Amino acid sequence: MVLLFDPFLQQVVVYPDRPVPAEDVAVVVRSEQYGARSSEDLPLPSVVDLSMKAAIYNGVFAIGNDAEHGVDHICKTGNCSWPQFSSLAICNKCEDITALIEKSCDDTGCYMLSLPNGPSLSGLGGQINSSVTNVSSSLNAIQASVFRFSTLISRKVNDTKDALALECAMWYCVQTYATYVRDSVLREEVLSSWRNDSATLAQHSDLVYNVSTSTSSAIANKTVFKVAYLAAEALNTFMSVTFTGSGGINNSGSAFTSDVQQALYNTKNVSARVNNLAISMTNNIRQQNDSMATSAHGITWKSESYVHVRWAWFTYPVAVVGLALLFLTSSIVESAYRDVLIWKASNLALLFHGQGLDLTTCAALKVNRLSRMSKMAREIKIELTQTLNKDWKLVQR
Repeated sequence: MVLLFDPFLQQVVVYPDRPVPAEDVAVVVRSEQYGARSSEDLPLPSVVDLSMKAAIYNGVFAIGNDAEHGVDHICKTGNCSWPQFSSLAICNKCEDITALIEKSCDDTGCYMLSLPNGPSLSGLGGQINSSVTNVSSSLNAIQASVFRFSTLISRKVNDTKDALALECAMWYCVQTYATYVRDSVLREEVLSSWRNDSATLAQHSDLVYNVSTSTSSAIANKTVFKVAYLAAEALNTFMSVTFTGSGGINNSGSAFTSDVQQALYNTKNVSARVNNLAISMTNNIRQQNDSMATSAHGITWKSESYVHVRWAWFTYPVAVVGLALLFLTSSIVESAYRDVLIWKASNLALLFHGQGLDLTTCAALKVNRLSRMSKMAREIKIELTQTLNKDWKLVQR
């Protein structure tokens, strides 16, 4: 039982690490307004700046619908957290409108596919056609302040039955984030989104998103967000031109009016690709030099070792010690009750009261205390003799 003491005692005290706040402040960018700017940080009121164009193409062309989701941040220890904060963003929604496809057929098959007031395909499969049109009424409740487009795709060559149609809308919104960094990797989760459908390009003025008027408790920063009208109009024009086009493949090759149409044709999930585009554009807006916005400040965490006592591992040692004390106490009580003398390991007690010594002095048989045994041992002489049975025995002279 004693051998198990060390393994248990070694487990009692451990020195784990725990996160504690560091002195450095964690920073992540956010934005309260959007207006196109040049590489020299000069305003470009009526054009789409190159950084936004790069973000758009990155969102469309990213392999596997996985654009770079990270934004500029400072986290010196690689582990940080932020309280919830809100920022200007791009939201999106796509609707499957395949049920609205109209087919024109004859005796040989269906060679004409079209959407009401939207794109159309003629001939065999393996084609795409996209245009800026409003086909479905399900998206009419959303003010698509960025742009809205529909696409008609028939991927299988010589099979127009395999057709897909979607309509997507993108608009400016205010998103609230839960952000943290773990092992130097930034993670962000959108907790809520808020839009203002009264902010339209038709008003020919800046698009204002006054979050302070919102009743949503999920919005962290109750402030006013703004999109410059000329920048919004320029982005709407650019997106409308970029996402309008067609193309297809056949036995002799392929041809597309733009790389964007080819990317939409080849993607397996158009909705995910558009969502990827919105994230990429949102990151660009947040990373622009917005002097009106304050970066979100958070906590930088560092590791600290501390002493932790695991009391459960004391169970076995305490139980053993307790049982030993109980045994000792019981022995003392029982010895006192039976009037057992304290001889310990004395050899004199064995000689006087053992079976191997014949004492002719009867008084010696009544000696029980070690002090008297010691005194009498000085007076008695014994010798080792052989008995008739050829045994050896101690006898008194």
